[in-house]
Amino acid sequence: MRKIVRRHLGKVVAGTGIAVAGTALMVAVTLPGSAGADESGGTGTAGSTTSTGGSAGESEQQSAVPPAVVEQAPAEGEKGKGRDPLTDGEMARVEQIALNRQLRDSSENVEGQRGPQRIGIDLADPEAAEVDDPNAPRRADVSYYDYKDDTLVTRTVNLDTGKVERTGTQHGVQPPLSRAETAEATQLLIADALGAGLKADYQDATGKELTSPDQLLVSSMIYRAVPGAQPAVLDSCGDHRCVRLFPKVKNGPWIDARSLVVDLSARKVAKLG
Repeated sequence: MRKIVRRHLGKVVAGTGIAVAGTALMVAVTLPGSAGADESGGTGTAGSTTSTGGSAGESEQQSAVPPAVVEQAPAEGEKGKGRDPLTDGEMARVEQIALNRQLRDSSENVEGQRGPQRIGIDLADPEAAEVDDPNAPRRADVSYYDYKDDTLVTRTVNLDTGKVERTGTQHGVQPPLSRAETAEATQLLIADALGAGLKADYQDATGKELTSPDQLLVSSMIYRAVPGAQPAVLDSCGDHRCVRLFPKVKNGPWIDARSLVVDLSARKVAKLG
């Protein structure tokens, strides 16, 4: 796109890097180049063979590298072994065990609906006495964020017994955001008055109206407050779950929204000074 894009949020970023300035910490964020996550890198064939004929009985062949062959992934079993990654079946079973009625009824997700927000499911480390045991039980840690009281809940499930062995709760701990949380933060920004610049930049870049997070590719990072270094409305960030967004037009440029912070816990958007 060669036309000049008017700058609403500061600028539309077409380069490959952005330095993200925090209030007390400089964080370097490297953005991809012109190709987005849903773009192909180029065109062409993987290989070819060319023959040229000379005089009778003579021939010359040039062979390029043969086309690559993608092998089909081996069939995934219902249950892994040892330190194998969790299978899809195991993850579904673990979440069913971890998310009991009590946790579901007493918590809220990022949209304010009943049930906690799932953050992730990971294979748990073995107990100290089981490190060298090839038959040690497989366990999984399931992490949830409860927006009702801003609590990180981690439940450890024993896959052999099908029981929750322990539950941990932490306040002020902010793991990386899930896709659902990033999408909700983007939707809140689009709907807020402070999102007008984002929508105007998207309109300039595409000629279309921005109404949904699905129209963007968005990266995100947790924002933590430093006393006195941001607007008072963001002083709870760290206890609250707050996010900075890095939106990209699909098949287009990045849009600079670094000055905006979305407080997912309070469902508010604020601008840094």
